[in-house]
Amino acid sequence: MALFNSLNLNDKKSDKEKVSGEPTEHIQVLIIGSGPAGYTSALYAARAGLKPVIYQGMQAGGQLMDTTEVENFPGYPQGITGPVLMEDLQKQAERFGTDIRWGEVTAVDFSKKPYTATIDSEKVVSADAVIIATGASAKYLGLESENRLKGGGVSACATCDGFFYKNKIVAVVGGGDTAAEEALYLSTLAKKVYLIVRKPELRASKIMQQRVLGNDKIEVLFEHNTVEVVGDKVVTAVKLVKRKGESDEKIYDLPIDGFFLAIGHKPNSDVFKDYLETDEVGYILTKGKSSKTNVPGVFACGDVQDSIYRQAVTAAGSGCMAALDAERYISEMEFENKQ
Repeated sequence: MALFNSLNLNDKKSDKEKVSGEPTEHIQVLIIGSGPAGYTSALYAARAGLKPVIYQGMQAGGQLMDTTEVENFPGYPQGITGPVLMEDLQKQAERFGTDIRWGEVTAVDFSKKPYTATIDSEKVVSADAVIIATGASAKYLGLESENRLKGGGVSACATCDGFFYKNKIVAVVGGGDTAAEEALYLSTLAKKVYLIVRKPELRASKIMQQRVLGNDKIEVLFEHNTVEVVGDKVVTAVKLVKRKGESDEKIYDLPIDGFFLAIGHKPNSDVFKDYLETDEVGYILTKGKSSKTNVPGVFACGDVQDSIYRQAVTAAGSGCMAALDAERYISEMEFENKQ
């Protein structure tokens, strides 16, 4: 679940300048992005003697750095905070020799071997194999209060944080299948779930609409927009505006304990799109049950290729897969070079 910011097109340097220059360093396995997928792939690659190098991206540790309690990651029976979990995974990867560095990959060239990556629009490195673990970023409304109350009642993952709202009142924003799924999941835990929908109808599939509208714990608020999330250190309410007519609106505070965003995720894959196949949203496509992309020697793991589960433990598992796939690829490449 690692967070990665792609190239800023307003950067002072031109695109040509960003990818120009000869590599100043060669790396056997380059891992782009941190988080459970990146650190786990590094752990396996390091133990295999592949001397992996991680460039962490703009937020070392990814999305879990914004998460308070994590109670569903195996091996922590009492739970653990997201930042401490990421610190533990990083230390474990470093224990076996992973070189972990600050830096953002701002351009790549997968058109020829060895593959190259430009770091912070300046340094160019080459690599025999590349593991992409750049994650996906949850979409937010862009409210100051929403950002301020992350970890204090604002969440973009009901599966991760829903447990903390047993018998409480929560709100979910969104009108698609994801929002319907989140609302239904939260209804098994919370006392009351409000589904805030800006349009006069749901976009979710018919079966999901039937389940939501038939659930006594869920109340759908059609034609509502969120103005502000209310609260000092924790969420206490959400300020809503309801359109009643052409020029008639009603603004009011709805008391809640938790505020969940379900308006989609954006995979952090923009910098790779010239070379890698993605779906219509931008998730990198991998072959079968492997981490292999359409470019031999380039592998993808974690949320950047997972549009379904998006959990820390599944990201870690796919990181393991990517490292094993990379190890096999390098072994085959070395064997061929000896022939």
